[in-house]
Amino acid sequence: MIDERSGVERSLKKFKRMCESFGVVREYRKRQEYKKPSVKHKEKTEAADKRRKKTAMKSTRVSKY
Repeated sequence: MIDERSGVERSLKKFKRMCESFGVVREYRKRQEYKKPSVKHKEKTEAADKRRKKTAMKSTRVSKY
């Protein structure tokens, strides 16, 4: 994988970009600790509520003027 012409630094950057594109680091962080399914569901619903409130606030700001 290391090309003599490009050097170690460039090859390392290329490897990091490949890992990011495949989602290796994201998946690793996600799997570092176990979360119960009920906790996952609760976090998912809380995130949806937060998004819903945020869009509602944006729409009320626009309609005031």
